[in-house]
Amino acid sequence: MTDTVPAAPEVPKNTICIWFDGAAQEAAEFYAATFPDSRVCAVHRAPADYPSGKAGDVITVQFTVCGIPCLGLNGGPLFPQTEAFSFQIATDDQAETDRYWDAITGNGGRESACGWCKDRWGLNWQITPRVLTRALAQGGEPARRAFAAMMTMHKIDVAAIEAAVAGADN
Repeated sequence: MTDTVPAAPEVPKNTICIWFDGAAQEAAEFYAATFPDSRVCAVHRAPADYPSGKAGDVITVQFTVCGIPCLGLNGGPLFPQTEAFSFQIATDDQAETDRYWDAITGNGGRESACGWCKDRWGLNWQITPRVLTRALAQGGEPARRAFAAMMTMHKIDVAAIEAAVAGADN
């Protein structure tokens, strides 16, 4: 009887490659547990020792975040994450906004301004309620008021954005 090697998952035509300092699998598992339509697809290990590691170390992890294919690369500390790349997660209400925000910041992450936060691995996230996106797209005075309200926030407050769009005093 011969051993069969499971087929590797098909690699999508376009994949986002995210550089990690050794924690690609841990991050991918967190994202898969946190966001819908997210999962870890495959973990690839080094087949032999190499200059900065040994056989069996996790080299790459294929995963999806909200249906977006990603590859986590354990490349080391050379290239840390910056705000130049972020995932934007659209939310439908305050409960969903709170759930994602709290998951990221409550797992060693930290808050930033205007709906942005950073996870414990340095990856940036925009947790953006759809009411804010619609308000900004509306233009005019409602957009200006929504924008001004957003500029005072860390996590977006849906009720405050709705009040700003309506022209209510905050």
